[in-house]
Amino acid sequence: MKPAAKILKMLRDSEAGIGGSELCEKVGMSRAAIWAHMETLRQSGFEIIASPHRGYKLIKSPDSLLAEDLQSRLSTGSTIGRNIIVLDSTTSTNDEMDCKARDAEAEGSVIFAETQTGGRGRMGRKWSSPKKKGLWLSVLLRPPLVADECTQITIAAAVALVTSLKKINGVKPEIKWPNDILVNGKKISGILTEMSSEPDHVKYVIVGIGVNVNQSPDDIPESIRSIATSLKIVSGKIVDRSQLATDILHELDNCYKKVVAGEFGEIGETWSSYCRTLGKRISIEIGSRKITGCAEALDETGALLVRTEHGRIERIIGGDINLEI
Repeated sequence: MKPAAKILKMLRDSEAGIGGSELCEKVGMSRAAIWAHMETLRQSGFEIIASPHRGYKLIKSPDSLLAEDLQSRLSTGSTIGRNIIVLDSTTSTNDEMDCKARDAEAEGSVIFAETQTGGRGRMGRKWSSPKKKGLWLSVLLRPPLVADECTQITIAAAVALVTSLKKINGVKPEIKWPNDILVNGKKISGILTEMSSEPDHVKYVIVGIGVNVNQSPDDIPESIRSIATSLKIVSGKIVDRSQLATDILHELDNCYKKVVAGEFGEIGETWSSYCRTLGKRISIEIGSRKITGCAEALDETGALLVRTEHGRIERIIGGDINLEI
């Protein structure tokens, strides 16, 4: 953890304030160096007061995403979030992470962007990413899986998202297989999982996540306003993006560790309890092929099992899904 992140963590852990000498001892810096870090944090938007008797006290954090702030909120033993990069703008966080993955970036690295100019979802669909209104991020994983098992990663990410979002008052998230999170029937978050693999192993997986956080109705493109929403619209209040980002990374870290440990069954059960697709008649388009039937369950690898009209079980790992009325 970088010095600024350590300082922020200690400020958060001490509501009454923390003395300069204690900070010096725990961070291993001089008073002058601590003061310089405090000034840098203030310039970044943190409201920090200092008094002779109580030392330094954190009063308020900025709305902007800052790598040091996010790392200060995470557990020290986390795999996901061990390295965090925050960009003001990029075309796509998945594209940025793909370049780093090819250059041997460590597992668990995360890239956030305050806005994306070319954000995308599945099937190449455009994802609206207005500046400082949502969370747009990509996580690099190097799981001990084969390509056919990587649906487990998408399932784990969906569970991490609903677990995080349900903590917000008034938000009751549901999952639409394979990668959409809905609230009140409208999309609030999506997952784009991309990978590089060999026949016998996965080289790396990039989990792209977009969450509509503080958009007002006018911030959502008119073309999708009837099918998309935000946490602000649903809850009626501004949501702390940094805290939500931390919650998502924490839950994703927990879920990913279970996948790696071979405990996907537990993840699958949680996913099933939130999924609005199971038990419904659906149609799935896979290229030129269309499959119609009832979505029954996940198998042990995370694939969706669909019973067709002819009674045959189809194992689905991707495709464009629609609920049949």
